[in-house]
Order: sequence, then structure tokens, then C-alpha cells
Amino acid sequence: MRRNKLTALLLAGTMAASVLSGCGAKENAKQPDGANTSGQTETGHAEEDKVVDLEVWNGNNGFLEVKKDGPLYNYYKDLFGVGIIQPYVEWNGGTTYQEQLNLKIAAGETPDIFLPINGMEADLAKNGALLDLTDLLPEKAPHLWETVPEEAWDVIRSYDPNGEGRIYMIPNVIDYPLMGGIIRQDWLDQLGLSMPETQEEFVEVLRAFETQDPNGNGQADEIPTGGRQEARWMDHLFSMYGIAMWEGYPQWDIYDGELQYAGVTQNMRDALQFIRDLYQEGLIDQETLLNDKAGWDGKINSNRVGIYYHWAQASYEYANTLYNSTGVKAEWAVMPPISAPGYEGFYTEKKIKGLQWVVKNTDDQEKIDACMKLLDAYGNQDLWQSFFLGVEGEHCEMVDGKLKKLPDDKKNMENLVLQPGQDICTVDSITELLNSVKTADTEWAIDQSIKNVKSMPDYGKGIAGDGMPNSVYDGYPDIMNRTLYVEYASKIITGEYPIEKFDEFVEKWYASGGEAVTKAAREWYEKTQK
Repeated sequence: MRRNKLTALLLAGTMAASVLSGCGAKENAKQPDGANTSGQTETGHAEEDKVVDLEVWNGNNGFLEVKKDGPLYNYYKDLFGVGIIQPYVEWNGGTTYQEQLNLKIAAGETPDIFLPINGMEADLAKNGALLDLTDLLPEKAPHLWETVPEEAWDVIRSYDPNGEGRIYMIPNVIDYPLMGGIIRQDWLDQLGLSMPETQEEFVEVLRAFETQDPNGNGQADEIPTGGRQEARWMDHLFSMYGIAMWEGYPQWDIYDGELQYAGVTQNMRDALQFIRDLYQEGLIDQETLLNDKAGWDGKINSNRVGIYYHWAQASYEYANTLYNSTGVKAEWAVMPPISAPGYEGFYTEKKIKGLQWVVKNTDDQEKIDACMKLLDAYGNQDLWQSFFLGVEGEHCEMVDGKLKKLPDDKKNMENLVLQPGQDICTVDSITELLNSVKTADTEWAIDQSIKNVKSMPDYGKGIAGDGMPNSVYDGYPDIMNRTLYVEYASKIITGEYPIEKFDEFVEKWYASGGEAVTKAAREWYEKTQK
């Protein structure tokens, strides 16, 4: 029932956005879909009113910073009456972003609105550094308040580290399984192989990718599969063992009839043994545990990798980049989850993918009002297509009377700060956005992503720990950051530790705070999920 209500609410929002986009875009970039011409913005901003600037931080993978009075600054200002400034901060898998954000906060220069990372929001809220949005959202950001489902707000209330049920965070809500194993379908076809359905068939595919030169360059340079540092972005290998995993972070789910941390289960022990065997045979990139995002993406996009793990909707980006760098039109397809003997495999589905925004606490009423204008616009589905398309002539162009997204050009494009259609979304809304990106040159790649996204609902499973707040880890940051898990998992995979060391890890995990964290997690589950 909970799932049906969430789906219905999100689909209703998608339909509204779809109806709007079907009406066609305005010809002037300063009057995008959802804007009016009465001298007042959708959120009630009169043109003569003072424009308040906000510094907003979130991910940037190489695009230009957003400067005051620049094209994107003016676009946002005209769209909803607030100026947005964003310095360039490299994302780098979140590592560099977190380092720079921590320095900014420590210097007393906290951005006005920012994407929190790795649980920092709990301490910030506890210390009074975040604005309490509980009463402000319904009054001053009604579009966002109504767009995010009520049950999502209920989960966010449980994130209040003070235990008062206040709202300090804006969630990222996704109504379909986001990620899975992505395989080179063209390599399978070239080698006369079927999509693997069993673990044994999967291993045979890896062996064929390694030895039969599917990229056709006459060199033994293929990498069957792999991942990144800290045993991340290789969830397709863990998922075979029924492990709830999210981008390399073990999650909480029901094991042996009770809520447990997946990292300390028998499932995990068996998965690590399997991955270790693959590593020893050379079927996993031998630099997996050294790869950063750029290094792993570089291998994928150089036509060498057979299977990677990522967002299904992003497969077109990998296909386009690989084509631009090698001239090869790779066909990326979602690999259905595989079940290891004795287990039921699945890709982890989380309705609340994470957090998207928090707001710096301030007594400056002008700043507060500007932040709420931004959040209201962010939740206004009439503006989602405009946010996605960006500035005409920079991010999009007019084609046959419609604005169409331009291919990414990081040297000349500012970072699109607000992308609500990708942060509060369904299969239909993502399909609509992907179709708006499509051009004659990119249609072959975009259609892959659309097909892949549409296949994902069949492959996911919701987990009991969906929406669990980071506050369950209070006092135990090493457990939240997987410090002990990463050490043991990495050394077991590479063979430095025997598999028997896993039992030592479990004992240390419980002794170093795992018992307390498990108690807190189960209390949260009993209170909010049953």
C-alpha cells in the first residue's frame, strides 16, 4: 500500500510535467516553459524586487562554475527570482567535494544551500547549523511540499538527530531501481553468447570476454568486469548473494528473520569468497581497489570493459563517450540480476535514494525567503523541463520549434545546478528527459538508456532499511564510513587475508560499536517501518 501511494503521487507529478512539455517551449530562453510574461515569476517575484544571491553547492563533474551575472545566473534569476552562484568544486566520487565542503564550513563560510554527504547533516542539525524547514516548507515552498510524498517527509522527520521530528533535509526520491550491472550486449553477440542467467554462465561470459578479444583489436587488453576503490561500484557481484548494497555501502535488510547489517552476514562472507576467486583468476580488474572514478571510467570508455555497475539511465553517456574516444558504438544493456546457488539475487531499490539539499541556518530573512523561493521552484513541476534544458545557446538549441538539449561540452557549459526531474523521478519522467536529449547523432545511445531504464522495475527489491537515518551511527563514525569493512573486504578479495578472517571482522565490528548501531537500527525500524 505504501509503495502504491508513493508511485501514484510521483506519477501524478510526472503527468503534470509531461502535459506541460507537450505544449512546446518558448522561443526566448528568458521565457521558458512555466514562466509568464506579466512581470512576475511563477513564485511571485516582481522584476523590480531586489534579487538575493545564494551560493549553492552540489556535484560537478567538470562543467564551468556559475558566476554572478553569467548566462545561467541570469537564467535562474529570470525564471524564479533568485540569483545562484556556484564555484567549481570537483565531485570526484564525492571525495573532493566532501573535503572542500568541510573546509568551507570550518572557515565559517557555509554555502546557503548544499548537498550534504556521508552523514554530515546529522551533526550540523544537532549543532544548530541547519535551518529548520518544518513550518517554512508548507508556507513558502508549497510546490516542493506537495511534490515530495507524505511518507517521504515522514522518513525525513525520523532523521532529526534531536528526536523532535523536525525537517532539516530535502530527500532525493526515486520510484524505480536506479542501478544495475551494465553489460556489453554487442560483445555477447559477437562471441555468440547469451545473456547470462546463472552464476556459472556469468563466469563463462567473463572468461570469454578476457580471452576471445571481443573488442577486436588483437590485444589481450579486455577487462571482464571490476569496480573502484573501497570495493565500490561492483554491486552486481554482491547482489548475486542477496546482499542489500548501495554503491558499495552494505545496507540494512532482513536476514534470518531480523534486521541486520548486510556487511556481517553469511551472504557477505560467501560473496567475498566468490569475488576473491574471480580476482585470483584475473576476471576482475586487478586495479579495482585502486581505481578512482576517473580511472575506472577511463577504462570503460576506452572499449576495454565488459561489465560495469552504474545507473541504467547513464548508459547513454558511457556509450557516447566511448564512441567519441574510439569510434565504436558500444551497446550497453542491463544484465538481469543473477542468483548464486542457494541465494536469490536482486538489485537494491531505495525509494529515498539519499538527501539532496540542506539550508544553512541564518537570521537573515531575505536569505531565508530566497532559499524558500529556490526550493519552491525546485518542486514546481511546471519548471522541471526548463531546469533540465538550461540556457538556450549554451545547454540547448531550438530545433524545429522545440528546444533540444545539446551534447555535453564541459569546456563551455556551466554546471546545471538544479535538476529536480532527476532527483524526484519515475521511469516516465526520466524517459521524458532522455527523449528531450535525443538528437539524430545520439539517438542510438539515448534509446539504449530508455530501454535500460524501462527494464529496471523487473529487477529491483525494496529493502527494510530504506530511508534509515545516519543518526543510527551516532558515536560510531568508523562503522558508518565502513572503515573496518573496507579493510577486511579489500584484503580478502586480493588474497592478503584468507576468507576465515571474515569471522574476525564480524567479531570486531560488533565489539567496536556494531551492537549499539544494530540496536539503534532495529529501534528505528520498529518505530517507522512496521
